[in-house]
Amino acid sequence: MKNVAVIGAGTMGNGIAHTFAQAGFKVQLIDISEASLKRGLDTITKNLDRMVSKETITEADKKNTLDNITTFTDITEGVEYASLVVEAATENIDLKLKIFKQLSDDCSEDTILATNTSSISITQIASVTARPDQVIGMHFMNPVPIMKLVEIIRGYNTSDEVTNTIMEMSKQLGKIPVEVNDYPGFVANRILMPMINESIETLYNGVAGVSEIDTVMKLGMAHPMGPLQLADFIGLDVCLSILEVMYDGFKNPKYAPCPLLVNMVRAGKLGVKSGEGFYDYSESRKAEKVSKQFI
Repeated sequence: MKNVAVIGAGTMGNGIAHTFAQAGFKVQLIDISEASLKRGLDTITKNLDRMVSKETITEADKKNTLDNITTFTDITEGVEYASLVVEAATENIDLKLKIFKQLSDDCSEDTILATNTSSISITQIASVTARPDQVIGMHFMNPVPIMKLVEIIRGYNTSDEVTNTIMEMSKQLGKIPVEVNDYPGFVANRILMPMINESIETLYNGVAGVSEIDTVMKLGMAHPMGPLQLADFIGLDVCLSILEVMYDGFKNPKYAPCPLLVNMVRAGKLGVKSGEGFYDYSESRKAEKVSKQFI
């Protein structure tokens, strides 16, 4: 399996494409937007340049990685020779179902179809295909080229053969795959998102301020970054979407998103990508300045 198609050139998609290409796979990076493809390739190039400057790879490694990536704006054309397709489009169930229905028609019979969804049911996604046994979750962590974990999520019908193939392929990428079952939020976000949500509730209830909450978790729990900073990094809209998926899936009020989170997303305060969330990123992408609404 040396031909891998990646659908979506955003943060996760370009990171996944980078990781496969650096490991020697031929990658077809697909996005309907030429501008998104250009931004994705620019990001990959910058990340490779950073690795060269740190002497973790050579200039030849960088060139080989970039040479392994070809871009497409048409899904049918992009997946024609793929042995594996990894979907990394927006975390929207309707969009993912539409993509997988098309992949089921466009891909060869033995192509494995994977999704990078962080919370949506693999079983539901697989249900719109003619090959539910060949559909699996590959939940990479951000930033993909650096983070070692890949959650491998089996749908209800995912075969042992497909699971074993993807587990071994993840190891070829230098990752550590962990197999989990298909329930809302899987493992990572089922544990992480309630913690982030509770941190937002703590702020909402006036128990402590933004930097105080993050400092407690960093110094007291040895977290590399505080939960509010992490929420900004992930994207508050993504956090809200995952919580809504878990709330809908479990019907348990402990997963209900905090009203403050809901209002911030409605107001467009999404974190790093919008320039403001719990912190102000207008001058620096580092969480050094608390957003003025929380001062």
